[in-house]
Amino acid sequence: MGDSGLPLAGIRVLDLSRALAGPYCTALLGDLGADIIKAESIKGGDSSRSWPPFEHEHSLYFDSANRGKESIAIDFYSPEGRELLWTLALSADVVVENFRPGVLSTMSLDPDALRAAKPGIIIASVSGFGAIGPLSQAPGLDQVAQGMTGLMSVTGADADTMVRVGVPIIDMVSGINTALGIAAALVGRERTGTGMEVSTSLLETGLALAAFQGQKYLSTGEVPVPQGNNHPVLSPYGVFSTGDIPLIIAVGNQTQWGVLCRLLGAPELEGHPDYATGKLRNVNRHALKDVLEKLLANGTAEHWLRELRAAKIPAGPIYNYAQAFADPQVQALGVVQEVRRADGSALPLVRGPISVNRQAPAIRNAPPALGQDTLAVLARLGLTAEQVAGLVEAGVVLAVPAPAVDPAPVPTPAAGGPAAQGDGPTSDVLA
Repeated sequence: MGDSGLPLAGIRVLDLSRALAGPYCTALLGDLGADIIKAESIKGGDSSRSWPPFEHEHSLYFDSANRGKESIAIDFYSPEGRELLWTLALSADVVVENFRPGVLSTMSLDPDALRAAKPGIIIASVSGFGAIGPLSQAPGLDQVAQGMTGLMSVTGADADTMVRVGVPIIDMVSGINTALGIAAALVGRERTGTGMEVSTSLLETGLALAAFQGQKYLSTGEVPVPQGNNHPVLSPYGVFSTGDIPLIIAVGNQTQWGVLCRLLGAPELEGHPDYATGKLRNVNRHALKDVLEKLLANGTAEHWLRELRAAKIPAGPIYNYAQAFADPQVQALGVVQEVRRADGSALPLVRGPISVNRQAPAIRNAPPALGQDTLAVLARLGLTAEQVAGLVEAGVVLAVPAPAVDPAPVPTPAAGGPAAQGDGPTSDVLA
């Protein structure tokens, strides 16, 4: 499918965001066909460009969330730079930012003024704690949000060993929520002709992730606690030891419970007075785990995984990232694609997760170097070569010279990628 066949083809997005929540949002929009112009400060650009892990001089943190974009580097606080930002904003359908509330206005991009000048524009914002309230001006961080929203309180072995989720999950889901809001606003604009402002925050996203755990407290007053690697309300559902290595087994209904009992050679367990219903299995989960693990000890994880999948019982291994990317199913889906950076270096990237018309998205181009596309973006705005040269000479914009190598992407599926080196700082909404 060419870009013209994607649902957001022809939509232009001005991406003023940095770190992860905003960039993850705009990467998803780019996967769906939107043209993403990433406007960065001339003084170092997106803060995540300086975050580990690194491959030579390239930040892999930045690379992971900035596929398919163009970069223009601007002095945000010079009069000429602000005028250029205004022009860029009015040339776009959507503006995405994740500054603290009010910062956009200090950059001469007041949302009311933008909408007065262009009623159809959509302005999307991600903040740390929302636009109102005593913490509205506080900087937001993923792990702070994980702590404040209760997510850490239900993650870990027990109430004494609460831990953060191993990736900046609230940043990423905030990005997904923002992309959803933008998509809805674009549909609304088609109907009304008027743009909208959409916003979310790390705090709101984290609380929305509470699901049944938060509802448990709201409805019963009971405060949930961590359950380790076991599902907090379903059993058997979690990690179980076998004859060699652990395996995840997830029994979600009564039929699957009966199938599991027979598969393990213990059909009498199905109607056992302690385990006959889902409620009883949850109450007696620790005793049931011991019983099942004694049965599972009679075979290897590979044996049980084969049997469980054949019986249509959800089950799977616990992979590290090297194993995950090497899995035949992952490779069959072509999740990893290889592109080339402007300097010619190869970069394996995880593609977007949303397929359209049964076709997975292709990564259109590698994450850009700072200012890599300044000249092209300014030319599309209608600036003459002399005007562009003046902006460069005055230090209003940074324009990276055209590379000596072919920077075109090579969107071929890769068999795998290097093992993950950690998810780096979980920082967002820094300004």
